[in-house]
Amino acid sequence: MTRGGRETDQDEPERKCIVSGESQPQAGLIRFVVGPDAMVVPDVLGRLPGRGFYVTADRKAIDKAAAKGLFSRAARQPVKVADGLSDLIEAQLLRRVVDSLSMARKAGQAVTGYEKVKDWLTKGQAKVLIQASDGSERGKTKLQPPREKNGFIGCLSSGELGLAFGRERAIHAALAAGGLERRVVEEAARLAGLRGHIGGDSAAEETKTA
Repeated sequence: MTRGGRETDQDEPERKCIVSGESQPQAGLIRFVVGPDAMVVPDVLGRLPGRGFYVTADRKAIDKAAAKGLFSRAARQPVKVADGLSDLIEAQLLRRVVDSLSMARKAGQAVTGYEKVKDWLTKGQAKVLIQASDGSERGKTKLQPPREKNGFIGCLSSGELGLAFGRERAIHAALAAGGLERRVVEEAARLAGLRGHIGGDSAAEETKTA
Protein backbone atom coordinates (compact mmCIF):
# COMPACT_ATOMS: atom_id res chain seq x y z
CA MET A 1 0.00 0.00 0.00
CA THR A 2 1.32 3.46 -0.82
CA ARG A 3 1.83 6.22 1.75
CA GLY A 4 -1.36 7.83 0.45
CA GLY A 5 -3.31 4.66 1.18
CA ARG A 6 -3.74 3.20 -2.28
CA GLU A 7 -3.57 -0.59 -2.56
CA THR A 8 -1.20 -1.47 -5.37
CA ASP A 9 -0.71 -4.34 -7.77
CA GLN A 10 2.18 -6.64 -6.90
CA ASP A 11 3.54 -6.34 -10.43
CA GLU A 12 3.79 -2.54 -10.24
CA PRO A 13 7.40 -1.28 -10.53
CA GLU A 14 9.05 -0.44 -7.21
CA ARG A 15 11.64 2.20 -6.47
CA LYS A 16 13.65 3.04 -3.35
CA CYS A 17 12.98 6.26 -1.44
CA ILE A 18 16.27 8.12 -0.90
CA VAL A 19 15.06 9.28 2.54
CA SER A 20 13.68 6.11 4.14
CA GLY A 21 15.69 3.63 2.11
CA GLU A 22 12.53 1.57 1.66
CA SER A 23 11.31 0.24 -1.67
CA GLN A 24 7.68 0.77 -2.57
CA PRO A 25 5.45 0.97 -5.66
CA GLN A 26 6.43 3.86 -7.90
CA ALA A 27 2.91 5.33 -7.77
CA GLY A 28 3.49 6.42 -4.16
CA LEU A 29 6.72 8.26 -4.90
CA ILE A 30 7.80 11.54 -6.47
CA ARG A 31 10.51 11.24 -9.13
CA PHE A 32 13.26 13.84 -9.37
CA VAL A 33 15.93 14.53 -11.96
CA VAL A 34 18.80 17.00 -12.17
CA GLY A 35 18.41 19.75 -14.75
CA PRO A 36 21.20 21.23 -16.92
CA ASP A 37 21.75 23.95 -14.30
CA ALA A 38 22.24 21.35 -11.51
CA MET A 39 18.80 22.23 -10.14
CA VAL A 40 16.68 19.44 -8.70
CA VAL A 41 13.51 19.17 -10.80
CA PRO A 42 10.39 17.32 -9.63
CA ASP A 43 9.12 15.02 -12.36
CA VAL A 44 5.49 14.52 -11.34
CA LEU A 45 4.60 12.93 -14.68
CA GLY A 46 7.61 10.63 -14.61
CA ARG A 47 8.63 11.51 -18.16
CA LEU A 48 11.68 13.75 -17.93
CA PRO A 49 14.94 12.37 -19.37
CA GLY A 50 17.87 11.57 -17.17
CA ARG A 51 18.63 9.39 -14.19
CA GLY A 52 15.80 9.63 -11.69
CA PHE A 53 15.73 9.31 -7.93
CA TYR A 54 12.67 9.03 -5.72
CA VAL A 55 11.18 10.35 -2.51
CA THR A 56 7.99 9.19 -0.84
CA ALA A 57 5.06 11.51 -1.57
CA ASP A 58 5.26 13.05 1.87
CA ARG A 59 6.06 16.66 2.74
CA LYS A 60 8.33 15.81 5.67
CA ALA A 61 10.32 13.35 3.57
CA ILE A 62 10.81 15.87 0.75
CA ASP A 63 11.79 18.63 3.17
CA LYS A 64 14.27 16.29 4.87
CA ALA A 65 15.83 15.35 1.53
CA ALA A 66 16.33 19.04 0.78
CA ALA A 67 17.66 19.95 4.23
CA LYS A 68 20.03 17.01 4.68
CA GLY A 69 21.67 17.05 1.25
CA LEU A 70 20.12 13.74 0.25
CA PHE A 71 19.39 14.95 -3.27
CA SER A 72 23.10 15.59 -3.82
CA ARG A 73 23.96 12.18 -2.44
CA ALA A 74 21.43 10.46 -4.72
CA ALA A 75 22.55 12.47 -7.76
CA ARG A 76 26.24 11.86 -6.92
CA GLN A 77 26.98 15.52 -7.50
CA PRO A 78 26.32 18.88 -5.87
CA VAL A 79 22.80 20.06 -6.73
CA LYS A 80 20.64 23.07 -6.00
CA VAL A 81 17.19 22.79 -4.45
CA ALA A 82 14.59 25.51 -4.97
CA ASP A 83 13.01 27.13 -1.93
CA GLY A 84 9.51 25.83 -1.31
CA LEU A 85 10.06 22.60 -3.23
CA SER A 86 7.25 20.81 -1.38
CA ASP A 87 4.84 23.65 -2.15
CA LEU A 88 5.76 23.47 -5.84
CA ILE A 89 5.12 19.72 -5.92
CA GLU A 90 1.83 20.10 -4.07
CA ALA A 91 0.65 22.70 -6.61
CA GLN A 92 1.62 20.42 -9.51
CA LEU A 93 -0.20 17.45 -8.01
CA LEU A 94 -3.27 19.56 -7.30
CA ARG A 95 -3.38 20.64 -10.93
CA ARG A 96 -3.12 17.01 -12.00
CA VAL A 97 -6.00 15.94 -9.78
CA VAL A 98 -8.25 18.82 -10.83
CA ASP A 99 -7.47 18.35 -14.53
CA SER A 100 -8.05 14.59 -14.35
CA LEU A 101 -11.35 15.06 -12.55
CA SER A 102 -12.39 17.63 -15.11
CA MET A 103 -11.61 15.17 -17.90
CA ALA A 104 -13.61 12.49 -16.09
CA ARG A 105 -16.55 14.88 -15.81
CA LYS A 106 -16.46 15.62 -19.53
CA ALA A 107 -16.31 11.89 -20.25
CA GLY A 108 -19.38 11.25 -18.11
CA GLN A 109 -17.31 9.42 -15.48
CA ALA A 110 -17.74 11.95 -12.65
CA VAL A 111 -20.64 13.90 -11.16
CA THR A 112 -21.10 16.41 -8.36
CA GLY A 113 -24.06 17.47 -6.25
CA TYR A 114 -25.53 15.61 -3.28
CA GLU A 115 -28.49 14.03 -5.08
CA LYS A 116 -26.48 12.90 -8.13
CA VAL A 117 -23.74 11.46 -5.98
CA LYS A 118 -26.26 9.70 -3.74
CA ASP A 119 -27.94 8.21 -6.81
CA TRP A 120 -24.62 6.88 -8.18
CA LEU A 121 -23.75 5.38 -4.79
CA THR A 122 -27.18 3.74 -4.46
CA LYS A 123 -26.95 2.21 -7.93
CA GLY A 124 -23.37 1.05 -7.40
CA GLN A 125 -22.19 3.23 -10.26
CA ALA A 126 -19.76 5.19 -8.07
CA LYS A 127 -16.38 3.60 -7.44
CA VAL A 128 -14.97 6.56 -5.52
CA LEU A 129 -16.64 9.10 -3.25
CA ILE A 130 -14.92 12.50 -3.16
CA GLN A 131 -15.77 14.99 -0.42
CA ALA A 132 -14.36 18.44 0.30
CA SER A 133 -12.09 18.64 3.34
CA ASP A 134 -13.81 21.85 4.46
CA GLY A 135 -17.37 20.60 4.00
CA SER A 136 -19.79 20.07 6.86
CA GLU A 137 -18.90 16.85 8.69
CA ARG A 138 -22.57 16.25 9.45
CA GLY A 139 -23.48 16.60 5.80
CA LYS A 140 -20.61 14.43 4.59
CA THR A 141 -21.48 11.50 6.87
CA LYS A 142 -24.85 11.16 5.13
CA LEU A 143 -23.03 9.57 2.19
CA GLN A 144 -21.07 6.35 2.65
CA PRO A 145 -18.03 5.54 0.46
CA PRO A 146 -18.17 2.42 -1.70
CA ARG A 147 -17.11 -0.70 0.20
CA GLU A 148 -13.96 -1.29 -1.77
CA LYS A 149 -10.34 -0.26 -1.59
CA ASN A 150 -9.46 3.33 -2.45
CA GLY A 151 -13.11 4.32 -2.42
CA PHE A 152 -12.67 7.71 -0.78
CA ILE A 153 -10.80 10.94 -1.54
CA GLY A 154 -10.88 13.75 1.01
CA CYS A 155 -7.82 15.94 0.39
CA LEU A 156 -9.44 18.63 -1.79
CA SER A 157 -11.07 21.82 -0.56
CA SER A 158 -14.54 22.78 -1.78
CA GLY A 159 -13.02 25.45 -4.01
CA GLU A 160 -10.55 23.01 -5.56
CA LEU A 161 -13.22 20.39 -6.10
CA GLY A 162 -15.42 23.04 -7.63
CA LEU A 163 -12.73 23.90 -10.19
CA ALA A 164 -12.97 20.40 -11.63
CA PHE A 165 -16.70 20.84 -12.20
CA GLY A 166 -16.74 24.41 -13.45
CA ARG A 167 -18.33 25.91 -10.37
CA GLU A 168 -17.26 27.99 -7.40
CA ARG A 169 -17.60 25.27 -4.80
CA ALA A 170 -18.46 21.59 -4.57
CA ILE A 171 -18.74 19.38 -1.51
CA HIS A 172 -19.67 15.96 -2.89
CA ALA A 173 -18.53 14.20 -6.06
CA ALA A 174 -18.42 10.65 -7.34
CA LEU A 175 -16.14 8.91 -9.78
CA ALA A 176 -17.19 5.92 -11.86
CA ALA A 177 -15.01 3.13 -13.18
CA GLY A 178 -13.19 4.11 -16.34
CA GLY A 179 -9.90 5.05 -17.86
CA LEU A 180 -9.41 8.05 -15.59
CA GLU A 181 -10.33 6.45 -12.28
CA ARG A 182 -6.89 5.07 -11.47
CA ARG A 183 -5.15 8.31 -12.45
CA VAL A 184 -7.38 10.37 -10.15
CA VAL A 185 -6.95 7.93 -7.25
CA GLU A 186 -3.16 7.75 -7.61
CA GLU A 187 -2.63 11.49 -7.96
CA ALA A 188 -5.02 12.23 -5.07
CA ALA A 189 -3.13 9.75 -2.87
CA ARG A 190 0.14 11.56 -3.58
CA LEU A 191 -1.51 14.93 -2.97
CA ALA A 192 -2.89 13.64 0.34
CA GLY A 193 0.66 12.68 1.31
CA LEU A 194 1.92 16.19 0.62
CA ARG A 195 -0.96 17.62 2.65
CA GLY A 196 -0.66 15.21 5.54
CA HIS A 197 -4.14 13.78 5.00
CA ILE A 198 -5.03 10.22 5.83
CA GLY A 199 -5.86 8.71 2.47
CA GLY A 200 -7.68 5.81 0.90
CA ASP A 201 -9.41 3.31 3.14
CA SER A 202 -8.48 5.06 6.35
CA ALA A 203 -10.27 8.22 5.26
CA ALA A 204 -13.27 6.17 4.23
CA GLU A 205 -13.41 4.52 7.64
CA GLU A 206 -13.26 7.93 9.31
CA THR A 207 -16.25 9.05 7.26
CA LYS A 208 -18.19 5.92 8.16
CA THR A 209 -17.55 6.24 11.89
CA ALA A 210 -17.86 10.03 12.26
